[in-house]
Amino acid sequence: MTVVGSASNSALALKQVGELRPDVVLVDVNLGQESGFDLAERLLRGGNRRHPAVILTSSYSEDDLADLIAVSPAAGFLPKTALSSSAIRNILAARR
Repeated sequence: MTVVGSASNSALALKQVGELRPDVVLVDVNLGQESGFDLAERLLRGGNRRHPAVILTSSYSEDDLADLIAVSPAAGFLPKTALSSSAIRNILAARR
């Protein structure tokens, strides 16, 4: 896997996704005063253009966020302690 960008806020993330067109976007659910859940929805909304797979991540446990994860359009969730290329590939494979 190759990291092609990083962003410190939603506006920059949306801009970079539009420019860089990554296959996968990792989104921290806690973006300070912004919501990673809102960013995931914005990344996946609209038109027929190709969307990246969005995977949510957090230092909080999945149990703490279960209700929000369940209604999110994201492909999946990985706690930061489990974040790895193989875990990302597993989520992507489950989508097929």
